Amino acid sequence: MILFLPAPLPPPPASSLSVLSAPALPAPGSAFPAPRSAPPPLLLLPSAPFSPALPPPTASRRVPAPPARPRSAPPPSALPAAPPLPWRWPLPPPARVVRLFAPPSAPWLPGHRGVDLAARPGLPVRAPAPGRVAFARDLAGRGVITLTHGPLRTTYEPVLPAVPSGATVTTGTVIGTVIGTVQPAPSHCHPETCLHWGLRRADAYLDPLSLLAPPKIRLLPRWPPP
Repeated sequence: MILFLPAPLPPPPASSLSVLSAPALPAPGSAFPAPRSAPPPLLLLPSAPFSPALPPPTASRRVPAPPARPRSAPPPSALPAAPPLPWRWPLPPPARVVRLFAPPSAPWLPGHRGVDLAARPGLPVRAPAPGRVAFARDLAGRGVITLTHGPLRTTYEPVLPAVPSGATVTTGTVIGTVIGTVQPAPSHCHPETCLHWGLRRADAYLDPLSLLAPPKIRLLPRWPPP
């Protein structure tokens, strides 16, 4: 690559800085004015490849993320362990299931987030395991009781509470009685009477029947017909 650079010009005379120079007079014996001086010659200089001096690349600085805010709920490791299995039925045995657990495929879709047990008005409802009463009052015209068992929460409705919020219960403690169908908000088993039993771990609904001991299966011999 070749660059064309003009040759340096001689410095102008000092008189040209303050006094205008007079025009050139024709040479003696010539009728034409003196020729102007030729343009300065150009110098051909080889140039090195263009390599601008750029600062060395620096690593991008990552802005540290702000510290996470403490959550109101304690982490799972800080919660007490759930009572050992198996638990007991909340109603006197033999309990009959009239509607099974049918969770929805998405949290906002309809489904059955618990089981329904056949009951009658006034039937006592007992705590299936040790825990603490977290909620015991009317909710939308229906009596609801919520128990906490470490990381698990169980709910019962429609129930007339017999224990206050904050009370500690043991296995078999009577927490309330089943309310009949005559109430401001009848149960979803109307016109029959039932107890809805729900189970949650954090925001996930679980099947309460998984807390119970599996049923005993007895195999009977098959005798040939007479």
